[in-house]
Amino acid sequence: HLLEASPPKSRLVLWQLTDPEEQGEILEELSEDVKDGIMVRMQPEQLAAATEGMDTDDVAYLLRSLPNSVSQDVLAQMDAQDRARVEQALAYPEDTAGGMMNTDVVTIRSDVTVDVVLRYLRMKGELPEATDTLYVVDENSHLIGSLPITALLTTQPDTDILDIMEDADEAIPVDMDDGEVASLFERRNWISAPVVDENQHLVGRITIDDVVDI
Repeated sequence: HLLEASPPKSRLVLWQLTDPEEQGEILEELSEDVKDGIMVRMQPEQLAAATEGMDTDDVAYLLRSLPNSVSQDVLAQMDAQDRARVEQALAYPEDTAGGMMNTDVVTIRSDVTVDVVLRYLRMKGELPEATDTLYVVDENSHLIGSLPITALLTTQPDTDILDIMEDADEAIPVDMDDGEVASLFERRNWISAPVVDENQHLVGRITIDDVVDI
């Protein structure tokens, strides 16, 4: 709020005083004009550092507002895994499900038990934001089902995932228009939903916080 309310010269001074670890989150919240005015004055390595820990879709959103040469410089500063995820998001038009989605998804197999999945999640230590469902895939990353967290927590540990997973009949096509995605979330009260390509490969997920923006 302070940045938004300040004149441009003061805004740049204030930006220099912000904690670098919080800059990515701050940029997400700023209006387009203020955000763009700050980002064009940041070095690519600063922008890359600011995006660390951000969701892939949010990083793609920030980079789309930069000239292509600058965004490429920022991508070059990222580690290989983060860069690949962001480039995948940037490959889809901004106003489609692919442009909205986050590639940070927790997947599991159907041939394991609830206990195995719970131990796997404890080993991971944390879940992506707004994770209400885990997605079940086969060995080729085809989406075959989903498992709500509530079912995982209330089922006996020796139960097979195959016996309690739900069918994957409500996945969102990666090329679906963002307005249609928002309508689906509104009608079905989703918190999150999987996104698949034309071959039914799981490529990401969309969460309610992205849909509210739409």
